Amino acid sequence: MTPIISIIMGSTSDLPVMEKACKWLNDQQIPFEVNALSAHRTPDAVENFAKNAKGRGIKVIIAAAGMAAALPGVIAASTPLPVIGVPIKGMLDGLDAMLSIIQMPPGIPVATVGVNGAQNAAILAAEMIALGDDEIARKIDAWKAGLGSKIEKANAELAAIKDYEYKCN
Repeated sequence: MTPIISIIMGSTSDLPVMEKACKWLNDQQIPFEVNALSAHRTPDAVENFAKNAKGRGIKVIIAAAGMAAALPGVIAASTPLPVIGVPIKGMLDGLDAMLSIIQMPPGIPVATVGVNGAQNAAILAAEMIALGDDEIARKIDAWKAGLGSKIEKANAELAAIKDYEYKCN
């Protein structure tokens, strides 16, 4: 299947975080690709990737970055596609990466999820695509419907605990 979402990481050290996006997309059977490209070490490759992504059928790019966190912005500067930044927890608990990603200049927007929020990035990318794709919209609706049942089950399990009693004073 031709990928419609591209996940880009500044280095493979970001993979443990970004696996959550990969897993969610796999579970929903939404085709994606994964690459490691560095805004600082492979700038020509990043620019080439960004300029050609749309022509290859990519609809949304998820770009993970820590520390200097330049990757999402560099990609956004070279593509008309939506870019979602995932700040990776690093030196300052990811605050440095998050601030770098959200402070883009006018004309270069990058949507940003929370620190290490790879799964939310995958969901947001799918929601963007679902605006024009009824099949993906149905998958998201079904998945979100399942979120409530998980909480209902957890609540029922709490109610079934007989040894625990909570009293308000």
